[in-house]
Amino acid sequence: MKNWRVNIVLCFFFFLGAGILAKLYDIQILKAGYYGALAQGQIFYNIEERIKNSRGEIFFKDGEPLAVNAEWPLVVVSPREITEKDRTAEDLALFLNLDRDSVLEKLATNDIYTILKKRIDQDEAKKIKEACLKGVYLKKEAGRYYPHEELASQVVGFLNAEKEGQYGLEEYYDGILSEDRKKSGDDITLTLDYAVQFTAEKLLKDAKTNLNIEGGQVIVMEAETGKIRALANYPNFNPNQYSKVSDLNVFQNGATQKIFEPGSIFKPITMVSALDQGVITPLTTYEDSGVIKIGKWSIYNYEQRVYPGKLTMTNVLEKSINTGAVFAEQKLGHVNFMKYIENFGVFEPTGIDLKEVYSENKELKKGYEVNYATAAFGQGLEMTPLQLVRAFSAITNSGKLVTPYLVEKVSNGMEEKIIDPKVSLKEIVSPKAASQLASMMVSVIENGYGKPAKIANYYIAGKTGTSQVPWSSLNVNRTGYSEKTWQSFIGFAPAFSPQFIILVKLDNPQTKSAEFSAVPLFKQMAKYIIDYYQIPPDYE
Repeated sequence: MKNWRVNIVLCFFFFLGAGILAKLYDIQILKAGYYGALAQGQIFYNIEERIKNSRGEIFFKDGEPLAVNAEWPLVVVSPREITEKDRTAEDLALFLNLDRDSVLEKLATNDIYTILKKRIDQDEAKKIKEACLKGVYLKKEAGRYYPHEELASQVVGFLNAEKEGQYGLEEYYDGILSEDRKKSGDDITLTLDYAVQFTAEKLLKDAKTNLNIEGGQVIVMEAETGKIRALANYPNFNPNQYSKVSDLNVFQNGATQKIFEPGSIFKPITMVSALDQGVITPLTTYEDSGVIKIGKWSIYNYEQRVYPGKLTMTNVLEKSINTGAVFAEQKLGHVNFMKYIENFGVFEPTGIDLKEVYSENKELKKGYEVNYATAAFGQGLEMTPLQLVRAFSAITNSGKLVTPYLVEKVSNGMEEKIIDPKVSLKEIVSPKAASQLASMMVSVIENGYGKPAKIANYYIAGKTGTSQVPWSSLNVNRTGYSEKTWQSFIGFAPAFSPQFIILVKLDNPQTKSAEFSAVPLFKQMAKYIIDYYQIPPDYE
């Protein structure tokens, strides 16, 4: 009697185990077909269910689709149902252009189902449908399609095989675009203008042909609001075939994720800072000797040119004189110089709705005299192309920075949210200093190295830049600079009532300087925008 409790517990577990075994026998043996069909149906249901609640789509500002959803046919096989495996493998390999042994290997399993091939074409689907092979099914799966292929590829990114947004807007807005079982994702409409983006990318492709560039960017931003009208990169890729890309660096957006030394296009920032402090005027003069000695360092003008006689600060921008930019920085003072370039956003991200990088410029911050001098004309100073465009927005907006952005509207069919521009309340420079600099940059086009950018009946403000590429940017373990160059031009128009800012940056074009590479591209881009948006002329 003393073991009666133990016997009860043993009996309990005996009957519990017997019950579980009976249930397993019922499920796996007696009702195996039923539950197999149920599982198979559920799997097929899951494949096609994704089509009902779809990912949000992406559109250009005019409604032109950039990323849309599509139903892609796929072939699913149920190895358990296929009895003639050899013959079925032969047929499938022939119909779908697959290796027979690979197909047979998949058919040899005891799986309920396996996906044999995704995104088959119409001819393949027709052959499968007409063959009526046992255990072979045609199903549909929701997929992502990019109808313009390479256009704006670094901007949009892509959707990977796991339905996760990768790079660009697909990644940045993945939470908004994603769907679940309860609702579809939200659509987004961009500030990007299809026509302007297309033109910008064509200019870069032409530059590859005509100038043999290694890469480049063209950025077009609405001057008053920060709306990005074009964010073009070369080289780019086809998001529909992202898996075929061998160099993963091509997925990065060069405008926001790659830094460079701007060179002489940075001189206007130095100048407007000195103008704002009142230490120079556009007519302040100095005499150029062609070289400035700072300790053991000698700083020369481009090609070691010397400009005799007295030169104004306007002349310095017209002829892009390095020693003149150093003169202005020294008048401004190193502490003020660093304060201004910080206010212009050189040491921080722009805030655009994309992944971006920025440089802390640690070498410049070490405080060496020579570093301040070279930074005055844009060497030894690192930033992204978009950071530079944002900095110039303070010139076009009476001294206040704008925040560049790409998404203008988010909608879900029932309601929509309009994204408002963000303009800084902080005045970086005075409206007077900004206006003075605009006039000086107009003189660059009218009288200086920017003449090839002139457009009849319009005042264009701009600045050229040709900077050497440091070895470190080429992943070479050397100090100093290579023979390669970045050649660029930044400008805005109409100069005294700016509608847009354009930056053209080219990686190592086979020309002597930006005057022969970036400047002509800027003119083509600016002329297209003036005509496209029908901007009235400044004078007849």
